[in-house]
Amino acid sequence: MRRSGADAINVRAYVLWGIVVGIVAGVAEALITAIGSSDYWSRAWLHWCQIGFAGWMFGGVCGYVVAKRVERWRAADGRTLDQADRPRLALLCVVLLVLLWSAIGPRDGFTWLLEVTPVLIGVPLLLATARFRWTNLAYLLIAIHATILCIGGHYTYAEVPLFNWIRDALHQFRNHYDRLGHLVQGFVPAVLTRELLLRRTPLHSGGWLFTLVTCVCLGISAAYELIEWLVAISTGEAADAFLGLQGDAWDTQKDMALALAGAVLAQLLLGRAHNRAIARLNERHPPA
Repeated sequence: MRRSGADAINVRAYVLWGIVVGIVAGVAEALITAIGSSDYWSRAWLHWCQIGFAGWMFGGVCGYVVAKRVERWRAADGRTLDQADRPRLALLCVVLLVLLWSAIGPRDGFTWLLEVTPVLIGVPLLLATARFRWTNLAYLLIAIHATILCIGGHYTYAEVPLFNWIRDALHQFRNHYDRLGHLVQGFVPAVLTRELLLRRTPLHSGGWLFTLVTCVCLGISAAYELIEWLVAISTGEAADAFLGLQGDAWDTQKDMALALAGAVLAQLLLGRAHNRAIARLNERHPPA
């Protein structure tokens, strides 16, 4: 079926966005890599072309997928893009930009792939299930978590520059960016799990909801640690940066404790705001 003019414009706009991002990323990658490399400029044009082409393809695919999503959202509820979808698409664009940036010259390609895999799975999954609308609070937290994963994948969690500076300024023995990542690993899933249970089960706010959400987040953290273990025994030293132990024998236990703390903090700090966000969403989209 032929797309409407508005949807075609969306595709062209996202393709153009991809080209611009590709060119900018290529120039930035060339400038960064040229530092300390005497022969880089002789082959810089090739990198610009490669990254520009990748950006064009990336933007084209995203443009097509987003245009189809917009078409379905409009058909479902008759609302315009400006009214209904701008926050979601804005956050999607931010996440895709950060993901593209993180893929340009990462410190370790294998570690980058391992760290951003949740983003590579999560973004298509959200697009495929876009008929289920999360609250804007949930989308914002998903975007923040994806950004943290992409930054960690680009630098590796043990070498994020800002946290290296904090480590040196406070005379610490390790980079604590991975601690932030595991805190968020409990914080964000707590809001998502809470929203699913409130909207899709008879549960209401209270002790049982708090307990179940906390247990789910702790289970997610434990599963992630098991995945890290399986990757480590499968790939050996190649997974050292992914594990990010940094000499701490209790790193796994501390990671799970931080995820637990994040789950508890999310419910204590955002519980009321989350309830209001769900109520507003239910007013606009009454449950079936």
